[in-house]
Amino acid sequence: MISIQLPDGSKREFAQAVTVAEVAASIGAGLAKAALAGRVGQGDSARLVDTSHLIEADTQLAIITDKDTDGLEIIRHSTAHLLAYAVKELFPDAQVTIGPVIENGFYYDFAYKRPFTPDDLAAIESKMSELAKKDEKVQRSVLPRDEAVAYFKGLGEAYKAEIIASIPADQDVSLYAEGGFTDLCRGPHVPSTGKLKHFKLMKVAGAYWRGDHRNEQLQRIYGTAWASKDDLQKYLTMLEEAEKRDHRKIGKELDLFHIDEHAPGVVFWHPKGWTVWQEVEQYMRRVYRDNGYQEVKGPQLLDKTLWEATGHWDKYRDNMFTTESEKRDYALKPMNCPGHILIFKQGIKSYRDLPLRFGEFGQCHRNEPTGGLHGIMRVRGFTQDDGHIFCTEDMIQSEVKAFTTLLQKVYKDFGFDHIIYKLSTRPEKRIGTEESWDKAEAALAEGLRASGCEFEYLPGEGAFYGPKIEYTLKDALGREWQCGTMQVDPNMPERLDAEFVGEDGSRHRPIMLHRAIVGSLERFIGILIEQHAGALPVWLAPTQVVVANITDAQADYVAEIVKTLQKQGLRVASDLRNEKITYKIREHSLQKVSYILVVGDKEKANGTVAVRARGNQDLGVMPLDGFISTLSEALASKS
Repeated sequence: MISIQLPDGSKREFAQAVTVAEVAASIGAGLAKAALAGRVGQGDSARLVDTSHLIEADTQLAIITDKDTDGLEIIRHSTAHLLAYAVKELFPDAQVTIGPVIENGFYYDFAYKRPFTPDDLAAIESKMSELAKKDEKVQRSVLPRDEAVAYFKGLGEAYKAEIIASIPADQDVSLYAEGGFTDLCRGPHVPSTGKLKHFKLMKVAGAYWRGDHRNEQLQRIYGTAWASKDDLQKYLTMLEEAEKRDHRKIGKELDLFHIDEHAPGVVFWHPKGWTVWQEVEQYMRRVYRDNGYQEVKGPQLLDKTLWEATGHWDKYRDNMFTTESEKRDYALKPMNCPGHILIFKQGIKSYRDLPLRFGEFGQCHRNEPTGGLHGIMRVRGFTQDDGHIFCTEDMIQSEVKAFTTLLQKVYKDFGFDHIIYKLSTRPEKRIGTEESWDKAEAALAEGLRASGCEFEYLPGEGAFYGPKIEYTLKDALGREWQCGTMQVDPNMPERLDAEFVGEDGSRHRPIMLHRAIVGSLERFIGILIEQHAGALPVWLAPTQVVVANITDAQADYVAEIVKTLQKQGLRVASDLRNEKITYKIREHSLQKVSYILVVGDKEKANGTVAVRARGNQDLGVMPLDGFISTLSEALASKS
C-alpha cells in the first residue's frame, strides 16, 4: 500500500503506484478538474511535479491549482511555451531560444529574419487562443543529452541545441510536447493547453543571445497570463493607470527634469524638479539631525587599493567607473560605506562613542547597462540617503527598532501607508561563526517585532557577511518598491581595520549597520511622482500657490499677496498675463499647482482671495490670513 498525506493531515491509501491526477480525482471531481500540478515531499526536499507524475512510495502531496502562487507560475511558464508553439505555427523559419517566467508574466526570445510587427503580435495571440481551445495534452518525455541535441539539430533549432549541449553529458533532459511543438524544459506544466485562457501579448523588444551584447540580437516577445479574466483585466487596467502616471511622462509635462543623450543615465534637474529634490533632501536632513545622526561627506574618487581591500574590486569591477592619474588607478564610488569607515577610523573611538551614526547624501556612480536604464528610476549617477551605524552586537536590536519606527514615520509623511518587511537570513556560502549569525538574525527579528511589524523570512538571501531587512513600499497601484534596508556587516570593519576601545581597555571591532530609508533620491522621487500622479502633497509641490488676476486693475494687489506669502516661506508665483481667468485656472490645474488664488475687483476691495484647491475644489472666498492658516495646517500635517 502507498500512503499519501495531504496538507490537512488526512491520508489516502492506494494499492499501487498512482499519479497526482488520480489522487486529485479520488478527492473530488472539482479538484481533479482544477489540478495543475502537485508538490510532493516536505520541507526543503519538496518539489513540484506534473499531474502525470507517478507516486510509487509513501509521501506528502499538495495538489496545486490556480489559487496557489506556484499554480500561477506554472500557468505563465506553460503560456510561454504556448507562445513559442504559436510562433512556430505561423513562422516555421523562426528559431526558439528561451522563455522564462518573469514578474507578472513571461517572455520568449526568437531568432527570425525580420522584425515582428504589431500585426504579427496580434496574429500570434490569436493563434495562441486557437491552440489553447484545442485542449491538447502536454506530455513529458526524457532523453539522454546527446539524443536531445541531435533531435533539436534535426529540427533546425540551433539555439536550443546549443543550450542542451551545455548540459553535462551524463545527464538526461526533459522535453514537453503539445500538439506539433516540443520544447526543452524542467517543468512542470499544465496538463493540457485548455488550462491557458487568460493571457495577452504586450510588446516586442530586442535581446541578445545569452544576454551578451557581442552575440546576435534576438526578438523578445513579452506577455502576461493570469488565473482568471478578472485578474487579467485588473492587471491591464493597472498598466493603463501606470502609463498615465509614468514619471518620465509627468516629468516632461511638469518641466521637472530630463535625461540627455550627452549624459545617459544621469539626470538634468530643472528648477521645479530641483525644488522637489531639495524638499526631499532637506526633510531627510532634519530626520538625520533629530535622530542622532552626524552628517558627513566623503570624496567621489577613491584609490583602487581601497576597493581591493573591501572586496569590491574583485566582485564589482565591471560596474565601476574608473580613471587614472599620475600612474594611480581610481574609481568613482558606487557606494558610500568604505568612506564612512575611513572617517570612523580618524582618532581613537571609545565604547562610550557608540552607537555612532553617520549619514550622507552621497553621490554614487554605477555603470549600469544601457538597456537597464529607466528614466530617473534606474540611472548611472545617483544620490543615496546613506547611513551607517557603528555599534556592538548588543546594540543591534535597539538600533533596528529605532530605525524601523523612524522609517515608518518617514514613509507615512511621503504618503505611503503599506510597508512589507522581509528578513534575509544566512546564505550557504558565508563568513563568521554560527553563533554570530544566530545573534544577528535574532536581533533583526526582535527589532522588527518590537516595532510591531509582521515580516516574512527569505532563507538564504542574506549577504555572505550578514543578514538584512528589506523594507518594501506598496504604492497606490499595488506595485512594490524595495527602498529601505538595514544590513548587519561585521566584515568591512574587519577588512579596513576599524576598532574601538572597549570598557575593558582592549581593542574591539565594531559592527557596521548599513541603512537607508529612501535609498536613491532619484528613484524615490520617481516613485513619489508615480504614487501621486504628479500631484505631490503641498509640502513637496514645486509651486504651492499661484495668484492670478482677472484684469490689470488687480496687478498691484497680486504683487502684495505674493510678497506676503513669500514672507511665510511659501513657494508662490503670480500670473498677470492678459488671458481669461478660466484659461489661467485650467493651465495651472494641469501643472498640478496646489492652490490657485483668484482676485478681482471685489477681492481687492475686501482684502480677500477666491481659493481653488487642486482637484477643481472651490474653497470659496476668504481673508488672506484665513488662507494662510489653512495652508499652514496642510503643511504641518504633511497632507
